[in-house]
Amino acid sequence: MKKQKTQSNYKLTQQIAAKKQPQQKKRDPFKERGIDSFIDFKDVRLLTRFLNEQGKLLPARITGATAKMQRKLTTAVKRARHLAFLPFVSEGTRY
Repeated sequence: MKKQKTQSNYKLTQQIAAKKQPQQKKRDPFKERGIDSFIDFKDVRLLTRFLNEQGKLLPARITGATAKMQRKLTTAVKRARHLAFLPFVSEGTRY
């Protein structure tokens, strides 16, 4: 009797796992805006979209950017920080 119950529970867990739907692939936010070759480091509004509250860069798996565009984004953020368009550390993290 006990073996039948464990088998039925196993079948139920398989059915639940099979019902999960795959997530949609994230679109590249730069291609949607028509940005192909150069990310302008002076466009602070665009760059802050890819930073968290502490001022750190968000990873590509969260933003949906391709690896090539993520590298260009990193370069643009570093240039903007160097020229003081963006802060290195956000105000919320200072003690």
